[in-house]
Amino acid sequence: MDIWKKNLLICCTASFIVSVGMSQMAPILPLYIEELGVHDPGAVARWSGIVFGCNFISLAIFSPIWGRLSDKYGRKPMVLRASGWLGLIMIAMGLAQSVWHLVALRLVQGALSGFQAAAIPMIAAETPKNHSGWAMGMFFTAQVSGGLLGPVFGGWLSESIGYRHSFFLIGTCCLLGCLALTQIHETRKPAPQTAALSLREIFSRLPAPGALIGLFLTTLLLHFSLSCVQPILTVYIAQIEPDTEHLAVVSGAVFSSAGIASALFASKLGNLSDHLGAQKVLLSSLTLAGLVSIPQGLVTAAWQLAVLRFIHGIATAGFMPSTNNLIRQITPSACLGRIYGFNQSAQFLGMFTGSFFGGQLVASIGFAHTFFLVAALLLLDALWCNFAICRKIPGTNH
Repeated sequence: MDIWKKNLLICCTASFIVSVGMSQMAPILPLYIEELGVHDPGAVARWSGIVFGCNFISLAIFSPIWGRLSDKYGRKPMVLRASGWLGLIMIAMGLAQSVWHLVALRLVQGALSGFQAAAIPMIAAETPKNHSGWAMGMFFTAQVSGGLLGPVFGGWLSESIGYRHSFFLIGTCCLLGCLALTQIHETRKPAPQTAALSLREIFSRLPAPGALIGLFLTTLLLHFSLSCVQPILTVYIAQIEPDTEHLAVVSGAVFSSAGIASALFASKLGNLSDHLGAQKVLLSSLTLAGLVSIPQGLVTAAWQLAVLRFIHGIATAGFMPSTNNLIRQITPSACLGRIYGFNQSAQFLGMFTGSFFGGQLVASIGFAHTFFLVAALLLLDALWCNFAICRKIPGTNH
């Protein structure tokens, strides 16, 4: 087996393990917050958004720093650091005594972890360009497959052994992922002069700096729209089906519906972006996500929401590989870590603002209008993306 394929396999395995652990948290977080003493439904929605999103602001700040260090010292040390720290912080979250403890731990988690920000540039650097779309699709498939199993498993686990022990298991899963990553063989070491390049020098070497900035903004807007609703889905399901006896399990199933779709379609859409053009896949994914967000605010049963989230998962599966593929196509290998770090910052900033304001929006205007706002943002982003990004990237498929 080629070294780049072996590294991809190891990264996919580790991403799956880490994602299984991390995705367990989302559906049980509102219930864990209630156990810590917050009982008002509006307050639970607000705190869920704050706790879920606060680590993304520190991730946004520190991702470019870790990306620069990965360009200087190599990708493997950054991947090991990120996955190891993630496991330790999850275990600590199981020991929290108040919601403020969760906020503090999530902030520290964001400052020192960032697994995806470390793994993606390593895969991009090791993979031949003509296979980058497929490789990114495979990596995303592993990530969302873990995200598929995690919520259902986490919902069942929380009812079986309690919330605190669930966090202990999350941390253990992340540490197992770190152990798997020790077997990576990094073949492309960064050149010493790379780390000395200034930000202006890096952008001056890019063939389409405007399009790259546009990709950053698109990443921010998409993850803002996604994170507006993700942390409050459990509260939404409790509202539309108040008599549900197993709320954690039902919520986990709804979360997983998007993961099922992403697992099924990510590698196919990644391969499609290699042949038809990542721009077309990106534009189609944004449009589909915007259209399917509208009826999510009108559902009357959890199964309806699950079906719509499944379709939304198809759109998400197309967006992630195509965006990373476009960045890979227009970025020199010498500064991949730094550029992906900026894109991860945009992603995390979008996730933070979406998680924070999503809870506030739901408390102020209700669930339905929040979904309608998300739809408007995605459709406007698709329109803007067509003119500001897809027509300005030279040397890629159209």
